[in-house]
Amino acid sequence: MAQVTVTIDGKQYRMACDEGQEEHLVDLANRFDRYVLHLKDSFGEIGDQRLTVMAGIMVMDELSELQKRVKGMETEVLTLRKTRDDALTKADKNDAALTGALGSLAERMEQLALSLTKKA
Repeated sequence: MAQVTVTIDGKQYRMACDEGQEEHLVDLANRFDRYVLHLKDSFGEIGDQRLTVMAGIMVMDELSELQKRVKGMETEVLTLRKTRDDALTKADKNDAALTGALGSLAERMEQLALSLTKKA
């Protein structure tokens, strides 16, 4: 297990993570630190714990909004897939009908050709 040191609100925290995830963990900590610094700039020194809780709630709010968007996109993808499948089914039926019509037409043309050759 790897370990990294991250800095949030000027304080360092040593954290463990899976091998190869060090850069990702540092990036997440930096992003969270930006939330804390934004709140600190907005509200001043209101206490580390309160700033951390408020930043956590902001992150969860953002996550909630993203989850709603993903759910909406998943619904849209399902609708698009159904529309595509319906269109493909309709196209297959149209192809079958066209093939049948062309087959009948070819048969009638052959019969006409035979009757014309018999008359000649």
